[in-house]
Amino acid sequence: MQYQITLPADYDMGIIRERVATRGAALDQYPGLGLKAYLIREAGVNGSAVNQYAPFYLWNAPLAAGTFLWGGDGFGTIIRDFGRPVAQTWVGAGFARGPAIEAVPTVAVRSVIHLTDDSDPQPLVASRVDALPAFVEQPGLHSVAVAVDPRTWQLVEFSLWAAAPANEWDASADAGRDVERYEVLHLSAPGLARLARR
Repeated sequence: MQYQITLPADYDMGIIRERVATRGAALDQYPGLGLKAYLIREAGVNGSAVNQYAPFYLWNAPLAAGTFLWGGDGFGTIIRDFGRPVAQTWVGAGFARGPAIEAVPTVAVRSVIHLTDDSDPQPLVASRVDALPAFVEQPGLHSVAVAVDPRTWQLVEFSLWAAAPANEWDASADAGRDVERYEVLHLSAPGLARLARR
């Protein structure tokens, strides 16, 4: 799950940094949460054209995601402070831990592949999940998830890194891919050990 809150061009991103520094630990023990990466993009940094607060979640329990969104456990403060953003959700297809799983991630990469109209998603999804064992050998990789949005038929590959990656799933060579790089301000990972592996 991810929601992206795009902020004005002149917005002081120090406000978001302070918000995460003072409130981020609130989900460090949240039941049912695999991990939450508190992410930002800043206009003019790493190719971003926008200022954005864009947390990304991996859940161990769908009910916990619902409790967070409408059960009074935190999302209400997002609505109060920024309005209600669209919370995009995907169905998990694979997850793997990298060699830097014990490190604190500083960079996140979200790569979205748009499936062609009327195509069977199975070959693409299978190829991306099958590629996980080779991909997780990359130095600095904390973890990576592959998931699919069956409403829009988009495949997302989300990776966390202890340092900037050498390549982003060879994204520059794939014209059908949208890639966004984020700074990770904090990682809450109470259920990281329970996230299903490929």
